[in-house]
Amino acid sequence: MIAVLTGDIINSRKSEVGDWLTKLKEVLSYYGQTSQNWEIFRGDSFQLSVSPNKALVAAIHIKSVLKQTKHQDVRIAIGIGTETYTAQKISESNGDAYIRSGEMFESLKKQTLGIKSKDAQWDETLNLMLSLALLTANNWSNTVAEIIATVIENSGKNQKDIAQILRKSQSGISEALKRGGFEEIMNLNNYYQKHLTSP
Repeated sequence: MIAVLTGDIINSRKSEVGDWLTKLKEVLSYYGQTSQNWEIFRGDSFQLSVSPNKALVAAIHIKSVLKQTKHQDVRIAIGIGTETYTAQKISESNGDAYIRSGEMFESLKKQTLGIKSKDAQWDETLNLMLSLALLTANNWSNTVAEIIATVIENSGKNQKDIAQILRKSQSGISEALKRGGFEEIMNLNNYYQKHLTSP
């Protein structure tokens, strides 16, 4: 089982490409090697393959990195399934995880994050939960996005450590995480992971 994330950058032309492309490459590199694990294509689209239990956090992480720019956001579709053909380039690999990711991406309209697995009932529940989480996440400020990205990248560290890394006050970190709905989003991720491991 793998998860395939298909995404594109919202408002990619509203600023210099360099403003967001370096950030996108850095966050994708966090999850594997180019071009077997991830690729950027058509200028502002990308694909990433990860283990299913990391997929939702990876999507949130990518969003938090892109939201640190002035104008950009990201649209991501997660497809969960099998990989029946593994190529040296992710764009040439195949399987139902890729097909589901592509289908979900095509169906994303106003919602900027969606998921498709073999279980349509679970997908419906999870996508409803994601739509509620996005009411907060789509409005992250640059500061909130930076703090959330830093917490994800330093998952073993506490708020005091995060405050030192970012040279901010601990109360400022705590307040930003509350504003960003971070605890609730991580609870959603726990629900997602729990379902993945259930028979």
